[in-house]
Amino acid sequence: MKMVKSLLLGSAAGLVAIASAQAADLPVKAKPVQYVKICSLYGAGFYYIPGTDICLKVGGWTRFEYAWGSNGSFAWGPFNNNAQTRATNNSVFRARGYITADARSQTAYGTVRSYIAVGISENDVGLNTAANTFSANRAFIQWAGFTFGRATSFFDFYNVPATSYWGAFPASDMGDPGWMVAAYTAQFGGGFSASISAEERRMANLIGASNAATGVVGAGYGGFQSPDYVANLRIDQAWGSAQIMGAMHQVNGLYYGGAAPGTGHPGDKWGYAVGAGIKLNAPMIGAGDYFQAQINYAEGASRYVFATPNTNWFKGDGANGAFGILSDGVYGGAVGAGATGVELTKTWGFNAAYEHFWNPAWKTSVYGGYAAVRYNGTANNMLCGGVVGVGLGANAPVVAGCDNNWSTWWLGSRTQWNVTKDFYMGLDVLYSNLTSAKNAAVLAIANTSNQDNVAIRFRVHRDFMP
Repeated sequence: MKMVKSLLLGSAAGLVAIASAQAADLPVKAKPVQYVKICSLYGAGFYYIPGTDICLKVGGWTRFEYAWGSNGSFAWGPFNNNAQTRATNNSVFRARGYITADARSQTAYGTVRSYIAVGISENDVGLNTAANTFSANRAFIQWAGFTFGRATSFFDFYNVPATSYWGAFPASDMGDPGWMVAAYTAQFGGGFSASISAEERRMANLIGASNAATGVVGAGYGGFQSPDYVANLRIDQAWGSAQIMGAMHQVNGLYYGGAAPGTGHPGDKWGYAVGAGIKLNAPMIGAGDYFQAQINYAEGASRYVFATPNTNWFKGDGANGAFGILSDGVYGGAVGAGATGVELTKTWGFNAAYEHFWNPAWKTSVYGGYAAVRYNGTANNMLCGGVVGVGLGANAPVVAGCDNNWSTWWLGSRTQWNVTKDFYMGLDVLYSNLTSAKNAAVLAIANTSNQDNVAIRFRVHRDFMP
């Protein structure tokens, strides 16, 4: 029995040893690896790029739109050289899509942030010629109070797309295309801040008219010599926000006409713009409700009032039509024969909107505004001789019944259904009116009469990460 017991114990020990050896040869289950580590420093959606201390958030959005009554253009709108003929494109489709990337990390002087938004934007007006067009409206770096790159202008305050789908009315907001800036913002506490910025120059037309005997040898702006200079003071608190702002813009024309073309030019001038804006929260009326408004005035810096559309305005209807010349200034004459300096154009405008939330899913905004363009006597006389080519500068005669001052006003409403927090549909209806200038040398139709327009815009939009 002792021998049998010893054999059994020995066999068991051998089996244990063999099993242990086989177990050692089996693959060992790896410990779980966290390939994406959440970064909670900057809010939801950020994660660490593996192997770095950089936190990244990737997002984007897609959008479809249809409009009627926009003259085939979402940005330039019904008064962009619209003759209202059988060739007018009253309908237009648009599709847009953007990918965004927000990367942040810490330095000894605070957070450094880089941000880009790139995508496609395509329109079709029924000619089957739509093509994917590359679009980039953000590419900037922020660090220690500085902002460098394509961001938003520091003059802007009133947020056009917050309460309207349309951008085809005057405002100072350059947010959709973005704007080149090199800026510094100082924070003073309590919601107070101040910014200074050197920015891409905002140019409207600069109209040059030369002596009729020599023809046009110079018209428009000279080369880019100086950025625009912008500054603002701002407050953001629980009740809302407010801002005052100003801008300086160099107006430098090309050459006068004369016996020796190119021997003289108008002296450079500095145009300017000033503005004030306010946003007031109204929770006592509805959760999320608010009112926003901004007023702007400019001399020689018209695009701070007319960010878009910033070309000459026109709409015709048969034998009737309305127009307006938009410019930063007018100069003309010939060297030694009535040559003027640049006569700066005066513009001003007002925007206001109120948005009401019926409930978390439905909201309606009502918005409107007014903008005007004014020319002094010398500029008006030159324009009355023709937009270019036949003006006599300071010697241009007074033309009876010719008045190049004009204005526009508009009123619209948008209703939006927020299907989810990141998916919505909406409809925007806009009425616009153009109060025409009067200049027979420009408007070669039978009658000058004010023109109006009704435009409708439908949108479907989805964010897949804000």
